[in-house]
Amino acid sequence: MSAKKKELKREYMLNHRPMGVYQIRNVVNEKMLIGAALDLPGILNRHKFQLKMGNHPNGALQAEWNEFGDENFAFEILDEITPKEGRDHREELAFLEELWLEKSQPYGDRGYNEKKKGREEMLRLIAQNRTGAE
Repeated sequence: MSAKKKELKREYMLNHRPMGVYQIRNVVNEKMLIGAALDLPGILNRHKFQLKMGNHPNGALQAEWNEFGDENFAFEILDEITPKEGRDHREELAFLEELWLEKSQPYGDRGYNEKKKGREEMLRLIAQNRTGAE
């Protein structure tokens, strides 16, 4: 690898990407998808690309994107974390995401998120999987 490429790679690694919580909001019906990412520009580009290609993993969001068109969706940053050198921000991001999910309740008729399973439900599912029960 050339010295120039090495230097560019080093600079990229040192420059922190914006991280935080984002939403994709349908401006027609105000439904939203809320998520968190270590790389906000990257995740928003990924969502836009998947929606434009027609293969977004969230079927309800994809269906309404197809119905209403891209001009009726806003990609917004709700909260950002200031990166600190040598620190893993995943736990902080998960906590922030939970706060925004609790505040906004983007489930069912209000959004595209699915409620996360609680601790008891997860333990029950693990037990079912281990015993092979339904």
